[in-house]
Amino acid sequence: MAALARWCVRHRLIAVLLWLLAFGGVTAAAAVTGSAYSDHYDVPGTQAGRATELLSEGFPGISGDTDTVVWHTTEGSVRSADVEQTMNRTLDRIAELPGITTVTSPYGGQGDAGISRDGRTAYATVTFGRPAEDIGKSEAEAVVRTAKSAETDGLRVELGGRAIGLTESASGHLAEAVGVLVAAVVLFLAFGSLAASLLPIATALIGVGTAYGGIALLGHAMTVADFAPMLGMLIGLGVGIDYALFLVTRHRRGLKRGLSVTESVTDAVATTGRAVVFAGATVCIALLGMLILRLSFLNGVAVAASLTVVLTVAAAVTLLPALLSLIGHRALSRRERRRLAEHGPQPELPTGFAARWSAFVERHPKLLGAVAMAVVAVLALPTFSLHLGTADQGNDPGTSTTRQAYDLIAEGFGPGSNGPLTLVTRVDGADDKLALDNLDTTLRDTAGVASVTPARYNIAGDTAYLTVVPDSAPQSQRTSDLVERLRAEVLPRAQAGTSLDVHVGGVTAAYDDFSAVIVSKLPLFVGVVIGFGCVLLLLAFRSLGIPLKAAAMNIAAVAAAFGIVVAVFQWGWGSEPLGLGRAGPIEPFLPVIMVSVLFGLSMDYQVFLVSRMYEEWLETGDNRRAVRVGLAETSRVINSAAVIMISVFLAFVLSGDRVIAMFGIALASAVALDAFVLRTLLVPALMHLLGDANWWLPGWLERRLPRISIEPPECRAAHEKLDAVVTELAEERRQDVRDFPG
Repeated sequence: MAALARWCVRHRLIAVLLWLLAFGGVTAAAAVTGSAYSDHYDVPGTQAGRATELLSEGFPGISGDTDTVVWHTTEGSVRSADVEQTMNRTLDRIAELPGITTVTSPYGGQGDAGISRDGRTAYATVTFGRPAEDIGKSEAEAVVRTAKSAETDGLRVELGGRAIGLTESASGHLAEAVGVLVAAVVLFLAFGSLAASLLPIATALIGVGTAYGGIALLGHAMTVADFAPMLGMLIGLGVGIDYALFLVTRHRRGLKRGLSVTESVTDAVATTGRAVVFAGATVCIALLGMLILRLSFLNGVAVAASLTVVLTVAAAVTLLPALLSLIGHRALSRRERRRLAEHGPQPELPTGFAARWSAFVERHPKLLGAVAMAVVAVLALPTFSLHLGTADQGNDPGTSTTRQAYDLIAEGFGPGSNGPLTLVTRVDGADDKLALDNLDTTLRDTAGVASVTPARYNIAGDTAYLTVVPDSAPQSQRTSDLVERLRAEVLPRAQAGTSLDVHVGGVTAAYDDFSAVIVSKLPLFVGVVIGFGCVLLLLAFRSLGIPLKAAAMNIAAVAAAFGIVVAVFQWGWGSEPLGLGRAGPIEPFLPVIMVSVLFGLSMDYQVFLVSRMYEEWLETGDNRRAVRVGLAETSRVINSAAVIMISVFLAFVLSGDRVIAMFGIALASAVALDAFVLRTLLVPALMHLLGDANWWLPGWLERRLPRISIEPPECRAAHEKLDAVVTELAEERRQDVRDFPG
């Protein structure tokens, strides 16, 4: 690491130029090739997945995205001549737009299926020629403009569907800009130097920007979820700024101790840089742990997020040293440079609130530990009511056209109309067709079913599907119960004695299948991730107590963060005022990604906190002193890093995307709890109570474990020697002042 730092300092302009070329090249390539993200969360092998496959194979003509135009009259009926003429004219104009294949009007020979019983609401279906992920935002906006042009004082027009949802996405990068601005303010307050506060921002932006383009290219090689770029940016900005903060803090400390710029940069990369690489590696390994779930949808998320972390770590240990060497002593504030010039190097001792807090925790470990555990327990309580599912446009903000179209259809045609079930099967012979005709009648008499369409056959006659409209909303537990009832009771009886094999698909069925797969694999995933973290900490700190406490802290942070997410998004405590829509289920992939990310982030704080305690323990053998000194010396930088990360994560609530906002609030909550409750309160309190047992390791295990070191022993020895010299010089200066006559 030291050799790498010296090269970057010696060739700083080349290092900066290489990063700028990489950023520009990847961004340009991404712009040329475009993106290829996916919003399909289907799991192959499930009933819903099989239903989707059969439908695509048997009815390729309906594979394009289908959206809805809904209109509602405040007075009169949608059947009135003027409303019918206006809407027919509008639908004809929509049918002529590029990318539209068919428009089905309720006024044609289709009967009154598209008109509500009270005659106040009607809808038409608009079918695009391509799936939603392949439709440009401009195409969807053209449909919205054309449909909205029909609105009058008595006629309201709203639109729904996946393609229409593209028009509701937030434009620009407001969330990132707000997060970066807040981080810059925090860094300036911490450093007092504009140059030093801007370098972590610049480093993180270059690393994350390069990764953003790389993720776009990655989408052409594997399935990458549509929210993966924003998730990668959220994680990358948070950890990237934090990693740079740790390095700049170490560099500034070196300058204050009298090191030259080159020596200080080299020392920072050789010590803190190793910890940054270690922490970044744990984040990547935790993220890549999602690969054991064998879900293509999550594989792309894992690789995309890991790519972002790798590039931010690389920028921190290569680009940042080059930039630090360019600004020289301006990494210190003017006051710090003046003090250094007037008084020379001085030891940097923990003072102020950090030292007082550390002493306070030492005096009251039982009380503070109990308070911390109570806070975490209370916040984790809502987790027990966690309901996994996927939000739909009924959870959009109340002002959006998609949400209003959703509500109009629910009011006019019943809540189940927003999420009908699709029953698909292969058909072989007349007996199967007769059974399907009888199934139509059976389904109408099934509890929970509002209506059923007759079976529709493809041109070859070998595939058929029926549409079942539940009498409950797509996210309702009653709809999930209906899916289970159809699969376990109704369909097996109806297809007995035939070759039919009816698969239940549709929105609710797909979400339930996805959730079931995730939940079934979650214990293995959590066990692997937590177990790996324990092994790393065991190797680094030669202790059984440290990794066991870290595992418990990780679980506590995740549980409390989920409690907050459930309260905000599932119970709806504040979701509407925040512009996040109304209450709804929690995304089924959130637990997996949360465990991965939080494991890595909490490992960062654990490593930076406990490594200083461990260093003091090795030197003195005094546990109380080790915990007190380690907390006093690291709490300020950990808290500063946490404030930055929390600010960045919370800023993503402004993204307008419910999934990203869910990640932002979950990660911000977990980091706040981890930094301010667990690492600076509960962990030191428990370590004071456990005493020397913190560092116990059986002799037989000690002899068999390989040795790894986050900070090289030679660097630690050099620091101790330099600190001793600086302390001696400072004491001599104070003695000279005392001896000076007058």
